[in-house]
Amino acid sequence: MNTSNAYVGIEIGGTKLQLVLGDGQGAIRRRVRLAVDPAAGGEGIRSQIAGALPGLLHEGRVAAVGVGFGGPVDWRTGHVCCSHQVKGWHDFPLGDWLRGVSGLPVHVDNDANVAALGEALMGSGKGRNPVFWINMGSGVGGGLVVDGRIYHGQRPGECEIGHVRLDKSGTTVEERCSGWAVDRRLREVVALHPAGPLATRIGGVEGGEARHLAAALGEGDVGAQAVLSELADNLGFALSHVVQLLHPDVIVVGGGLSLVGEPLRSAMAEALRRHVMDAFQPGPEVRLAGLGEDSVPVGALALAGTSPCPADAG
Repeated sequence: MNTSNAYVGIEIGGTKLQLVLGDGQGAIRRRVRLAVDPAAGGEGIRSQIAGALPGLLHEGRVAAVGVGFGGPVDWRTGHVCCSHQVKGWHDFPLGDWLRGVSGLPVHVDNDANVAALGEALMGSGKGRNPVFWINMGSGVGGGLVVDGRIYHGQRPGECEIGHVRLDKSGTTVEERCSGWAVDRRLREVVALHPAGPLATRIGGVEGGEARHLAAALGEGDVGAQAVLSELADNLGFALSHVVQLLHPDVIVVGGGLSLVGEPLRSAMAEALRRHVMDAFQPGPEVRLAGLGEDSVPVGALALAGTSPCPADAG
C-alpha cells in the first residue's frame, strides 16, 4: 500500500459503525465493522472508535480522517447538531474530539452527503452531474453532489429528505419509508395474512422484517407487493419535489432497503414519473447504489482527501 496517500474513513450510523483504511480513490484495504448499541449512546460509539482507530493508524502513514455522521452537522467545524437515532450526540464537537484522538486533520459531514460523494465519484453517479442520493436505512437521508462537490446550504444541514412532510398533518418521509417504518408495515400485513409467504418467512420474530421483503416479492406475496407499492409511491412523491427544485441528472438509491433491488428501483422510477410535472418528463434516471454498503466509507475516504480541513483553514 502506498502510505503517502492513506486515509481513514469512518461511518457512524444508527445501527452500525465502520472504520476503513484506504486511499482517496476509494480502495479499501482494511475494515473494522462494529454493531452500535443504542443503549450505550454516543459515548459507547466514541469508545468503540477510540479502541479501533489506533490499529488502523499504525498500518501506515495516514494523512487525514473523513467521517460520515448519521445526523446534521456543521461541516466547517465537525460539530454535531444531534442524532435522530442515538442519544448522546447533542451539540457534540466530534471534529475536535477526533483530532484529539488521532492527531490528524479531520473532515466531518452528514453520512448521506458523504455517501452521495462516494457514489458521485466512484459509484452509480460517476460521470453524471448533478447526483442526488437517497438513503433508506434506520433513517432516511439525502445528499446532493454538484460538479464533484457536496452541496452545502446554511448550517447545520441540507437535503434532509427524510424530514420532508408527505402531508399537512406532519407525516414525514422517514415515518413512512425508513427500515423501521417498513418493518412495522410488514407486521401489520402479516397480522392480516398469517398464512402467506411473508408470514412464513418472518415466523413471528419482531424486528428486521424488511430483510424478507425481496424474497416474499419473488414468491408473489400480495401483502409484500402492497407494501412495496406504498413505499415506492411515497418515495416517488417525495423525490418529485427534488426534481422540481433541483432536477438532478441521476438519483442513486442506497441503504438497507435498497437491497430489495430491482423491484424497488423500478417501482420508484415509475412512481416518480407519475408525480413529476409534464415539462420535466421523463425525469432523472433512478439507479441502485453501485458501492452497496460501502457508499459512506468510500465517500469518507474521498472526503478525507479534501484539502485543507475546513476547521484548520477557517
